[in-house]
Amino acid sequence: MAQLSAPGSSATRHTFYSASSTERDPVFIFCNSSGSQKGALTASLSTGTGLYNFTWNKWSDITKSFTIFIKEEQNVAVSSLNNIEEGGYRVAISGSLDTTLTGWIQIDKPFSSAELLNRTCDYVALKGKAYADTFYYNNPSTGFRVRLPNGVKFLWSSNPVSSIPFPDLSINPQTFNPPLVDVKYNLQVTDSFGCISSSSFDYKSIHVKAEFTVDPDKGEAPLEVSFTDKSVRASKYLWEFGDDSTSILSDPEPHTYYIPGEYSVKLTIESDLHCIDSMRLEKKIIVEPSSLDIPNVFTPDGDGTNDNFIVESKSLRFLTVEVFSRSGLRVYYFNGSGEKLRAWTGWDGNINNSSRLATPGVYYYIIRAYGWDDVKYDSKEQKGFVYLYR
Repeated sequence: MAQLSAPGSSATRHTFYSASSTERDPVFIFCNSSGSQKGALTASLSTGTGLYNFTWNKWSDITKSFTIFIKEEQNVAVSSLNNIEEGGYRVAISGSLDTTLTGWIQIDKPFSSAELLNRTCDYVALKGKAYADTFYYNNPSTGFRVRLPNGVKFLWSSNPVSSIPFPDLSINPQTFNPPLVDVKYNLQVTDSFGCISSSSFDYKSIHVKAEFTVDPDKGEAPLEVSFTDKSVRASKYLWEFGDDSTSILSDPEPHTYYIPGEYSVKLTIESDLHCIDSMRLEKKIIVEPSSLDIPNVFTPDGDGTNDNFIVESKSLRFLTVEVFSRSGLRVYYFNGSGEKLRAWTGWDGNINNSSRLATPGVYYYIIRAYGWDDVKYDSKEQKGFVYLYR
């Protein structure tokens, strides 16, 4: 009919005095996150009627009994103790009901400690400590101390989030994927009663990462490629462009690839603290082989479709195009390389770049070209007929 409660407590366990004892008294746990937590007890009767006398005493380690007098209250329905230290408490209730209630108070705070164990250019090692708070209650019959079972679990985290291998399994985790930005490492320790302790420290990153992008990564020769550095904490650079040329500039000039083929690009960086990292471009730069594709018909009628006789080509050093009428009169000539070749738009169907229109019919062409891959285009495959329709 009488009960003992602990307002504000976080968990409740029960005593186990000995294997032969069936007496089970409550142990009230108060989480001490603030460091100044105190306990509280309230004795009351479930009948809710009548007035009683309450006498409170605390356990004494000297006398091995509840002999430290706290207070007495008479003719009240409920009696409480507030701001009390941890230990054992007993209240005797008298009146129309005579009974005794015993309870134990634990002010609980697990221990946590987080710090840097070691760091190099390649890894970060964390050092943590996690201990459960200990509490003993006493067997009222024998005075012997009994330890209240308690354990802990822990969890490492960081803000911003970074890699921490096995953050809840290793109290001293070590990561070989260290953060590239400054982070706050935090260790949270939780005991069996749900009480929490946290410890943290600020970490200043020293790590480096080589990273870059290219544009474009494919095209005909000569292919001009721009490189954009996106590395972290680099002070020295070594670019290897894959064609035996290098650069030590942070932002190198666009690099031109003349010879068709595939090129693997690598960047190696070093920081002021001599941390080194490298990146090789996963996708190779492709310079396309030389080629010619000669059409056999064109229609210079001004409709915007197939208006010019133009050779589709790739990776050519130079190109020569001659077009002749059936009577052997040369009606068109082009010879060019470099920018002139890239700007070439083909024969528009006018005789020798004049305003005179070539008559519809069959024309004979001779094409000569030389590729950046040293392929010569001057055989019979580059001689033939083209049909002009209007």
